[in-house]
Amino acid sequence: MFTYLNPQIRERLIEDGKLLRIDATGNRLDPRAAPPADALSVNLLGPIPLPVHIGGVRHVVDWYATVRSSELREVEELATTLRESGGQHLFSMLASSMAVNSVLVVGNPEESESPLVRVHSSCLTGDVFGSERCECGPQLADAVGRICEEDTGGLLIYMAGHEGRGIGLWAKAATYLLQDGGEDTYQANQSLGLPEDSRDFSDAAALLHFFVGNRPIRLLTNNPKKIADLTEYGLSEITPIKHVTGVSEWNRRYLAAKLNWGHRIESSDLDE
Repeated sequence: MFTYLNPQIRERLIEDGKLLRIDATGNRLDPRAAPPADALSVNLLGPIPLPVHIGGVRHVVDWYATVRSSELREVEELATTLRESGGQHLFSMLASSMAVNSVLVVGNPEESESPLVRVHSSCLTGDVFGSERCECGPQLADAVGRICEEDTGGLLIYMAGHEGRGIGLWAKAATYLLQDGGEDTYQANQSLGLPEDSRDFSDAAALLHFFVGNRPIRLLTNNPKKIADLTEYGLSEITPIKHVTGVSEWNRRYLAAKLNWGHRIESSDLDE
């Protein structure tokens, strides 16, 4: 059972300042009031002290778990139904009913005029299994290392619903088989009738508005679409920081497809 769905626990977290709600521009909303039905709002649980060990870097960060109000409302309704029906064994259904994103706050980024930020899309195969078919795992580790090296730290936003550029793990597995047949990563998406990139960065933008405000950011990314999407949501001062790492014989063709699709990487980067 998710204890924060218990009304008494929820109220205690609100009183302790550990359960917050923000709108699309990072402004605080009343977490006790009904969230707006026609606009984006995001709930945050935290900060939670979290000792992490990623890519050889050990650091204690502040972790925030975040989820859209619309998704949380559906889960709370489902939880009520399960309690009333005595279906405790079905509570695992709640875990798959919403995408819970994370923010790792390293150091004191509020002291930086331009914090270093990584908005990282979830990748089970790369981040967890260490797959070299992509560069996601090394990018995650390197981002944490670079942020920790900053005097004032920075932010890592981990987008849980972005597997396979937004198509999900099952479809991603199918694209791998198509890639083994000769297609590149974007062609494989198209063959399945899916967008080349269907990721939604509106939640990330809201979180950056909340944690960074109107300050400029330095964003660890090679992807111009990510910058364009965040800019569309009002983050106008973004300086891209090149972020190429983890190149191997397994992912050179994958990275070459990214280069051809417009990512800000060079042919020479693939020789590492």
